[in-house]
Amino acid sequence: MGNGTAGPSPAAPGHSIAALVLGILLILLIVGGNGLVCLSVCTERALKTTTNYFIVSLAVADLLLALLVLPLYVYSEFQGGVWSLSTVLCDALMTMDVMLCTASIFNLCAISVDRFIAVQIPLNYNRRQIDLRQLILISTTWILAFAVASPVIFGLNNVPDRDPSLCQLEDDNYIVYSSICSFFIPCPVMLVLYCGMFQGLKRWEEARKAKLRGCIYGANRKLYHPPTLMEREQSRLGPPACSPYARASLPGECGMNNGIQTVSYPHLSYPHPGHGRKRAKINGRERKAMRVLPVVVGAFLFCWTPFFVVHITRALCKACSIPPQVTSTVTWLGYVNSALNPIIYTVFNAEFRNFFRKVLQLFC
Repeated sequence: MGNGTAGPSPAAPGHSIAALVLGILLILLIVGGNGLVCLSVCTERALKTTTNYFIVSLAVADLLLALLVLPLYVYSEFQGGVWSLSTVLCDALMTMDVMLCTASIFNLCAISVDRFIAVQIPLNYNRRQIDLRQLILISTTWILAFAVASPVIFGLNNVPDRDPSLCQLEDDNYIVYSSICSFFIPCPVMLVLYCGMFQGLKRWEEARKAKLRGCIYGANRKLYHPPTLMEREQSRLGPPACSPYARASLPGECGMNNGIQTVSYPHLSYPHPGHGRKRAKINGRERKAMRVLPVVVGAFLFCWTPFFVVHITRALCKACSIPPQVTSTVTWLGYVNSALNPIIYTVFNAEFRNFFRKVLQLFC
């Protein structure tokens, strides 16, 4: 993200070839993997979930990074860090770099907000299709990302003593500001929301186990003891939650709905009239999808934390000497993150894995 290099230096042949090969492979991997993610959500009905629309937004940020930023960065690395193109193009590169990196982490934050609402305020959450709140969340991530990056394209980099052979952010105050906005504020917020989400998931799991125990007890009781007159009357009037005498018109109250295990908060009800019989439910597929997200966040933090630490240290500590090799390494590590997410989805999500396998079989 807008790193530049410590200074132009002659390009060692080995370094130039390695940068070119790694860059081309990385671009192909990012475009192929994230393109498959977008295609899978657009074409597979099972993947048309609200969470996956956020994942598509994240994949779009990674795709744009591979198409708009990486080619120019690889070209600069191939030249040994020397920028031989125009300063206007450099400013456009820095803007896109900052914006897309910021969009990635803001999309992860938006996913954490959406998942937190889904678990902690389940009755107000629409699981069937994307709604206005989710569209606003996705739009806000991109608007805020552009707002953080826009000062560069509007002339912030045009300082009097600018070296045209370097493509980097020139204003140290802006480096600190963008690092805080893009990383050091969103990360703690995201981690707090995920802690809240997993506390909610733990309550869901406890409720599911309690309901399952109640269902097993009720089924055994029905097997060995005929229903009393009062129970038959209750069954006629309407089934309580998890009753073994529940009518067949309410599948899933005791934990199964169309073959997908579900659990509900029986003590929650809709605040509006006529919604009293509805329950907030979460199915097994959604729980598995939620457990993939911390892996995505962990990979993001692993790849980008070294870069932002080096980035902000270089701006705040003028006496600190950071070798160009360190700056280059942490930048490459950050860009590698864009290729990791599709791999994570393939490993941890059966629907993505099946689609990827189906597409690869067409070409192999």
